Amino acid sequence: MERRASTDGPAEAAGPADEALLRLFAKGDPQAARDLTGRLGPRAFSVALRVLGNRAEAEDVAQEAMLRLWRMAPEWEPGRARVSTWLYRVTLNLCLDRKRRAQAVDLGTVPEPPDEAPPAIEVLQQAARVDALQAALMHLPDRQRQAVVLRHFEELANPEIAEIMGIGVEAVESLTARGKRALAGQLAGQRAALGYDDDG
Repeated sequence: MERRASTDGPAEAAGPADEALLRLFAKGDPQAARDLTGRLGPRAFSVALRVLGNRAEAEDVAQEAMLRLWRMAPEWEPGRARVSTWLYRVTLNLCLDRKRRAQAVDLGTVPEPPDEAPPAIEVLQQAARVDALQAALMHLPDRQRQAVVLRHFEELANPEIAEIMGIGVEAVESLTARGKRALAGQLAGQRAALGYDDDG
């Protein structure tokens, strides 16, 4: 498989760039599809899970986002954007569509039960912390939540987030700053309950 100059950042060190794999898939290479799915599928799922707060919904969104990538592959224009940037944008749009539909029909989300009982208090506390953070994220306005997820969970740079969200870098900085402050405010009163102040 040919090597080429990277358009997709450090991932090049682990194999062909995303764009090269997409072109190979468009030419009928099934291994390229498997490689690109293994690389990008978990990212789409991670973003969708943080934005939607529901694992089943996030799996559906990630699958749909990857299907749209496959359908778009033959028309991909080299240099138009990073493949990952395009996928993040599609994932966020699909999440917003689902949230609008859910709000329109007033659907409640029921969390999935855990596979097995936690074996120790430390595991319970860690799960409570994760749940508290996710609950706090879900109270943020959509745009703040998207910016916070992309910056602090996906660890993307502000310029790429700006491209994904279709806004300026200063707007990204403002959204992430406001989102972080809101999260800190929501979680501040829960430190003791979440086991952070056990020693006083």
